[in-house]
Amino acid sequence: MSARRKPYPFDRFEPKWQRFWDERRTFHTPNPGEKNFDGSKPKFYVLDMFPYPSGTGLHVGHPEGYTATDIVARYKRMRGCNVLHPMGWDAFGLPAEQYAIKSGQHPAITTRENIAKFKTQLKRIGFSYDWSREISTADPKFYRWTQWIFLQIYNSWLNPETKKAEPISTFR
Repeated sequence: MSARRKPYPFDRFEPKWQRFWDERRTFHTPNPGEKNFDGSKPKFYVLDMFPYPSGTGLHVGHPEGYTATDIVARYKRMRGCNVLHPMGWDAFGLPAEQYAIKSGQHPAITTRENIAKFKTQLKRIGFSYDWSREISTADPKFYRWTQWIFLQIYNSWLNPETKKAEPISTFR
């Protein structure tokens, strides 16, 4: 760096704006019936692949992948759309289990800690997620529905005559 140019003081400015965005819920998308909801605006949904919170933190591929969708979300907001841009955590499965085994801790502990770390990192990058919509596949309020749909499928069969799923109890 040139002797005449001072380095940009990220540590002074970024926390200020991150606080500003959090306090004002800058990227929140209101639901119908909420105070700031405008039903005349077109709706736009931007969904990223939820990261596996199974490592010590984000890697370079996370921001690389999330930058394009963040650009689209911001562009659509500026064009007047109601943009729903949530973030969540794909916390079930082998990656979380393997990380827990490697670290010697229970998967619930490592998942909770890693989600907190990943969330902090994503917020510091400045992505425009609606954090009020955050989900985790390890949350019982979430996985009860995946279990329910699995049981619906498991307890059904495809009737070739009607080409519809029917309860297994009707199978002849």
